[in-house]
Amino acid sequence: MPEYPDLTLYLEAVEQQLLGKTLERVRIASPFLLRTHDPKVTLLDGKALTGTRRLGKRLVFVFEGELFLVLHLMIAGRLRLRPKGEALSRKVGLAAFDFSDATLVLTEASPKKRASLHLLRGEAALAELDAGGLEPLSTPLPAFAERMRSENHTLKRSLTDPHLFAAIGNAYSDEILHRAQLSPVQLSQRLDDAQLARLHAAIREVLEEWTERLRKKSRGRFPEKVTAFHAEMAVHGKYGQPCPVCGTAVQRIRRAENEVNYCPQCQTGGKLLADRSLSRLLHEDWPETLEELEELKRTRRIH
Repeated sequence: MPEYPDLTLYLEAVEQQLLGKTLERVRIASPFLLRTHDPKVTLLDGKALTGTRRLGKRLVFVFEGELFLVLHLMIAGRLRLRPKGEALSRKVGLAAFDFSDATLVLTEASPKKRASLHLLRGEAALAELDAGGLEPLSTPLPAFAERMRSENHTLKRSLTDPHLFAAIGNAYSDEILHRAQLSPVQLSQRLDDAQLARLHAAIREVLEEWTERLRKKSRGRFPEKVTAFHAEMAVHGKYGQPCPVCGTAVQRIRRAENEVNYCPQCQTGGKLLADRSLSRLLHEDWPETLEELEELKRTRRIH
């Protein structure tokens, strides 16, 4: 799912390419995409794009007449800038926004169509979509600490909860916790002041660094290859590969559709965190250290 750095680049690119231009027509291919019926989407015809915003993980396109087109890309939604009037792909095309000299295309490369589009009128209607998460780069340490301690969840869950913090997801929460040298399963209300300060700083460092990295990669072009996995990442998507800080093999916890990646040496004092699928397999034989896990892999051929 696109997170803060990716969403920032999308908004910057849309402003650079389309700000001030007229939206001539909206073409919607998927009947499940548009979640509102009033005002009608045809009301946007002939309206100019006057600005962009981000509301949590939602992209907000502001049009004349205080109209807000609000897009949530979910996991597989992506934006493409194409020549004006380009046909939508039958397989992945969800919608096209035909501007005066280019078309912004929305695709979703997944059989589960989860992306959503809302057309709203007025600031009050827009505010109703706000989950309430604090903005990660503009929240001072005292407010961050208060919000983090307001509920007692694992750090992984707290960082990715849109009601607590905005625009942080699975990928960058892994990177943030690795940078802060904190366990993903540590409880938020058990953080001391030094750990909270370290986590607060890590959020800013990681998100700012990756936003700048992605800017350099895009080289001023519209971002076409938005992905949660990058070779330069420290732990996310790096299961079994060496941690760039200490060289220890990165480990994982698999939960439903997500995978938590962490370094046991840097983040958990050398302790392995129980992975649900392996825990079912090994029961009381679950290893406590990386060395024990490697021995089990060798003798029992687990992966």
